[in-house]
Amino acid sequence: MVVLGSVTRLTRSGLSMTDWKFTGEFPPLSDEAWAKEFEKYKQSPEYKRVNKGMNLEDFKFIYWMEYAHRMWGRGLGIMFALPFSYFLRKGYITLRLGVQLSGLSALGAGQGFIGWWMVKSGLEEPQSEYSQPRVSPYRLAAHLTSAFAIYCGLFWTALSVVMPEPPAESMAWVRGAAKVKKLALPVSFIVGITAISGAFVAGNDAGRAFNTFPKMGDTWIPDGIFEMKPLTRNFFENIATVQLDYRLLATTTLLAIGTMWWFTRKLDIHPAVKALIGSTVGMTAVQVTLGASTLLSYVPVSLGSAHQAGALTLLTLMLLLNHTLRRPSPSLLKSLPQVANHAIKLSSPPNLRPVLWRILCREKKRYSQNRWREIDWFCVCNRSSRGSGRTASWSDEC
Repeated sequence: MVVLGSVTRLTRSGLSMTDWKFTGEFPPLSDEAWAKEFEKYKQSPEYKRVNKGMNLEDFKFIYWMEYAHRMWGRGLGIMFALPFSYFLRKGYITLRLGVQLSGLSALGAGQGFIGWWMVKSGLEEPQSEYSQPRVSPYRLAAHLTSAFAIYCGLFWTALSVVMPEPPAESMAWVRGAAKVKKLALPVSFIVGITAISGAFVAGNDAGRAFNTFPKMGDTWIPDGIFEMKPLTRNFFENIATVQLDYRLLATTTLLAIGTMWWFTRKLDIHPAVKALIGSTVGMTAVQVTLGASTLLSYVPVSLGSAHQAGALTLLTLMLLLNHTLRRPSPSLLKSLPQVANHAIKLSSPPNLRPVLWRILCREKKRYSQNRWREIDWFCVCNRSSRGSGRTASWSDEC
């Protein structure tokens, strides 16, 4: 659905239907019906300023694109509502899950209103006679952000049903996951902000300006990035500033995910977490490559839609990573083997090593390979000459 919306926008089909009904309507099937719809479109600013002289066959293409986008959204709503109602009636859905799914259903219904609110802004006459009619970047960002929010909610809810507990086979992996989570949460925030920034790039058609990389034209920072008043308008309406922001955020995302991989590569964590972090790094590299290629190619439909699909894929991987890093429930934590501590009183340090090795040989038989690496050995050595004890960790010797 998100990719179809991207294709609809890139083919400039979103303003081809000049009215909207919540329940939808049948498409024009006769020549008279097509002529009527075409006459409606001829009254729009887009036809007068951009597509003047368009023939009926070209209009049919953009009309079918927008019609497919709208009806696909309604179809998804029906495919969600029917099984949800059935399972709810049968009592298969808990109260908490029912509330979550009801909220997502309401967001899905509201998405249709947001979409029309966005399209309506593009049907109004632009303030300047030299401006091309297009939808408000604020409304497009709201529409895309809402779509991402619905997708994230559905994906997270589905993961919680399929995988109620995170993979945790040892306490060492639980502690490692907690360390990774401290990095994953801020990185996820950066990924989300970058995706929303991309909506403002699309809403301002900023991808069709400064089609060079890595510089923006002949300079790193273009002129006029703060020419609008008040200053905050530049970050949402100024094409140069919007694209510069997106480039900086994309670079920050790449560095943040690379940093997360670097600091977690030696941690004792579950193999699934390691695989997810590696996949995220790879997807980030692909996404940056797609973004640069899209810009240099003047935003073709294929690369532009692939870039938006890449953003959604990267967001999916970050969601999956954060879901996998959740803290296990108290019942699961209690079932995990605790760290084994051994205190050995010795008369002198030279006796420490042979005794320790005997313990290792004995205890190794009692633990599986995964549990074996969890054992922390702490040896208390009494020095008779000092009359006090000291604690020595011999994990390196082990």
